[in-house]
Amino acid sequence: MTVDTLVEHLAELYGQPIHLVPLPLPLGSPDGLWVAADGENYIIFEQRLAPVHQHQVILHELGHLICGHGAASVMTPEATQLLVPSLDPGMVRRVLGREHSHSEAEAEAELVGSLIGRQVGIWTAERTWDVPPEARELAARLAALESPSQRRNDE
Repeated sequence: MTVDTLVEHLAELYGQPIHLVPLPLPLGSPDGLWVAADGENYIIFEQRLAPVHQHQVILHELGHLICGHGAASVMTPEATQLLVPSLDPGMVRRVLGREHSHSEAEAEAELVGSLIGRQVGIWTAERTWDVPPEARELAARLAALESPSQRRNDE
């Protein structure tokens, strides 16, 4: 199972779409946020994190959703507008602003995310990377290399 298939399953189970939204989050903000708005769920996560860390952040936020954790108002209007400018800041503060600390809900979400992470792969089946123009020649040469065992298996 991948994170994408888990998200699809949870969306079907809860009857609401779940969107994974990578964004460059403001300095000092949490690495991930769960926003529930107008019958849809948004898992916003720091796009500059290492993929394995993004994976854990997404699972942690899904842990909040699964555990039915509520939201408290701790987000500023400015942070809200930076994160999700298309949503009403007042509504986002009401549903988003969980306290990110060592609370019982945070520990529970982390545990649930970690347990799910044991069963969920990091990559989707169709993981692709954009190769920057300056590295395309090198990437093509590396792709052309085959190990001797691959050649024997192909023959």
